[in-house]
Amino acid sequence: MNIKIEPCNYEQLEQLQVISYETFDETFRHQNSPENMKAYLEKAFTLQQLEKEWVNDSSRFFFLYHDDELAGYLKVNVDEAQSEAMGEDALEIERIYIRNKHQKRGLGKMLFNKAIEVALDLGKQKIWLGVWEKNENALAFYQKLRFVQQGQHSFYMGDEEQIDLIMVKTRI
Repeated sequence: MNIKIEPCNYEQLEQLQVISYETFDETFRHQNSPENMKAYLEKAFTLQQLEKEWVNDSSRFFFLYHDDELAGYLKVNVDEAQSEAMGEDALEIERIYIRNKHQKRGLGKMLFNKAIEVALDLGKQKIWLGVWEKNENALAFYQKLRFVQQGQHSFYMGDEEQIDLIMVKTRI
């Protein structure tokens, strides 16, 4: 298995948009209305929105390639780019997205390890993320990695309010 994790560069924003749409849709379409999915995808993954996120010095994107095919990506945030105020010692994993056909191969764990590497390089003491309370696969994955729930926040899928559980790992 040939795996590479590389920073996503500016010229790859269209690829980032494609994989964002695809992976989010694959994961959540069966649990949400088509209208709410469409509204969210058209807001969260426009080229303008992704460019705004990419140019923020407090956010980083990494592409994961499996046998030279783009299989997934990681987005991490620190400082003011975090979606919740978790402190200067925290790194947020905002997205670990893996295409369905590449799941169950340990690739999510590789992206998680990359997030740990970034956190340690930046001197961070904890990693946190928000995960939808109904995303059982992701919850099991993060619990296996010893994340602990420390709160929750609202996430809007179109006009529907959903609950994301705030999961924190303090021993990295």
